[in-house]
Amino acid sequence: MTELTPTLRNLRALCREVATDLRDRALAVDSDPDAMAPHLDSPALALVRNATTPARFRRDAVPYLGDDATATCLERVVATVELARGDAAMLVANPGPSLAGIVVDALGSDAQRELFYDAIADGRTWTFFAMTEEERGSDATALASRLDRDGGGHLLHGAKRYISNGTRGGIGVVFARTGPSPLSIRAALVRRPSPGLTGQVLDMTGLRGARISALAFDAVPVPAEHLLGSHLPASRRGLWGASRTFNAMRVQIGALALGVAYAAHDYVRTHRPGIQDTVVTARLDAARALLYSAADAVDHVPDDRRSPSVAKLHATDLAIRLTHWAAAALGPGSLLEHPLLEKWSRDVHAFEFMDGTSNILRLHIASAPDPAGRNRP
Repeated sequence: MTELTPTLRNLRALCREVATDLRDRALAVDSDPDAMAPHLDSPALALVRNATTPARFRRDAVPYLGDDATATCLERVVATVELARGDAAMLVANPGPSLAGIVVDALGSDAQRELFYDAIADGRTWTFFAMTEEERGSDATALASRLDRDGGGHLLHGAKRYISNGTRGGIGVVFARTGPSPLSIRAALVRRPSPGLTGQVLDMTGLRGARISALAFDAVPVPAEHLLGSHLPASRRGLWGASRTFNAMRVQIGALALGVAYAAHDYVRTHRPGIQDTVVTARLDAARALLYSAADAVDHVPDDRRSPSVAKLHATDLAIRLTHWAAAALGPGSLLEHPLLEKWSRDVHAFEFMDGTSNILRLHIASAPDPAGRNRP
């Protein structure tokens, strides 16, 4: 079991304190996702943008915490569970580094990281992460988007779907292939607007504030200096190198889902004081301990995909079950009477499909070496 240091406990307490600000804004953003301007300076969203930016690129210190706050996967997961307990959809709708920042931090050169963080320094610029393709889902090795060489750079062709903040993002990361092998799959920084880049918002029932989108690339110019990982060994540039980034994302998404589960539990306790929920509480706390352990594993063994897959699979499944439990605990018509709970019941299903569906995660778990290092049959 992963024990939290005093710094991590302070981080958890701070995030729990500011998370109520997210909850207060959640229904307004769900109702009108384009009207984010009044919310961008909220204390919680500003804290998230600042804390998830590496210390050298921050404009302000993170209050009560050191410069290294949220630098590790464990720190980010501790913070995310508590902030998502306020409202996970508000976190996904926030401008800032988000998932793209994790990729840039892992694969980008110093110059690329500076380019990326300078582009979002105003706190008003969204980022996007584009991996999923229609009819290919979570199978990253089957992606068809390509980077065709053009002089000293490349031209990006293809299409991506289910991209948070895709149509309003100013800069993002797009995965495409320069050739047929897994080593040829590369991540590229792409700016918006760019010639040949178009997009549309998808009609979603959950996480509406994130403006989940589809993007199409028709010979979008990608300068050579925007191709991430060129300074790394070939085995660390493409999909194999990015796999450790996906491990960190996987635990982070599990933390978002678990935060929603805690939010639903808190809501039932508020509206039905005295409810017998000992088993529910134990399951939530056990899932949080599992996420902490998986995040700590990512920090120490970043190439092991089994622990993140187990943690995300369990957290997303429990979150869905918890919203069902909450609706039943509040009685018939509860989703009509309690708009926040109804919104969370929609939002929570999205996390199951982010960065690996449940079936893909089960395949990862089954094929990963067991703790003794042996391949599973």
